Amino acid sequence: MAVKSAYIAKKATKAGGKPESGSSFTAEEDLDAYKAMLLIRRFEEKAGQLYGMGFIGGFCHLYIGQEAVVVGMQMALKEGDQVITSYRDHGHMLATGMDPKGVMAELTGRRSGYSRGKGGSMHMFSRERQFFGGHGIVGAQVPLGAGLAFANRYRGNDNVSVTYFGEGAANQGQVYETFNMASLWKLPAIFVIENNRYAMGTAISRASAKSEELYNRGSVFGIPGEQVDGMDVRAVKAAGDQAVAHCRAGHGPYILEMLTYRYRGHSMSDPAKYRAKEEVQKMREEADPIEQVKKRLLESGATEEELKKIDQDIRAIVLEAAEFAQSDPEPDPSELWTDVYVTA
Repeated sequence: MAVKSAYIAKKATKAGGKPESGSSFTAEEDLDAYKAMLLIRRFEEKAGQLYGMGFIGGFCHLYIGQEAVVVGMQMALKEGDQVITSYRDHGHMLATGMDPKGVMAELTGRRSGYSRGKGGSMHMFSRERQFFGGHGIVGAQVPLGAGLAFANRYRGNDNVSVTYFGEGAANQGQVYETFNMASLWKLPAIFVIENNRYAMGTAISRASAKSEELYNRGSVFGIPGEQVDGMDVRAVKAAGDQAVAHCRAGHGPYILEMLTYRYRGHSMSDPAKYRAKEEVQKMREEADPIEQVKKRLLESGATEEELKKIDQDIRAIVLEAAEFAQSDPEPDPSELWTDVYVTA
């Protein structure tokens, strides 16, 4: 399905190249992507409800609208590849295979959470799933992602690290220090810029020089870049495949700028009055990543009843996670003294 939004359709290019179109998916791949994106969507909707009810405290940044980015990228990775991201991280956790119960329990500060209830929405990790955290400091995960890539190179394996950050973080100085080092050492690092247009609330056109070319920010360091329709999971997967092949072949880092859009505010405390409701509605109607896949599934023979059943099953998983998170005990005060240092 062609994306009609001018914001998306006019872009999606490689550095110095022509517009890229999404790869063709099999019906099975579309179904897998549909389930993965729908799980993230329903989970985030429930997280928003729990925040409003007071079960989730502190900060809470939802991923609604951006699901195709992480799902498409995960489809391009293999076991052993690492993921690290910012505080808008619930979708990344679920896409890497982390248990919705553990994620929701962490959001509500319970002892069965992935960080034992001490990290909340913004800071949880899973070594088992090679997920090295959401990070609350803007841009802080970028040098850490390069460190993961350095470890891969040092160990002589063919794993890659994928580091996600937003267009706002793309202006941080440590990002460019990292680009330089990653290129100098030819690290197998993929830097994914999730460009949802508004950072905390300021439009990218007002905050970034040459805002239409974030994918080209690494060119001075010799890092190739590509601009991708981040609302189309097929386009993300195709770009991810190319970036992964580049890194595994020992050619150094790669930058992917994903043109995406968040439907909610920057965080749950943001009313998002800096943009018109009509703009959000237009993106929902013309470029929603889940609806694009749903249309293709229906065209390939799936029925509305089958897709409704998938939605019902996913809602049940999310409801179970929410109920578990609300009933799970809070951590014992002694947990304050654990996990202060990491032991190998």
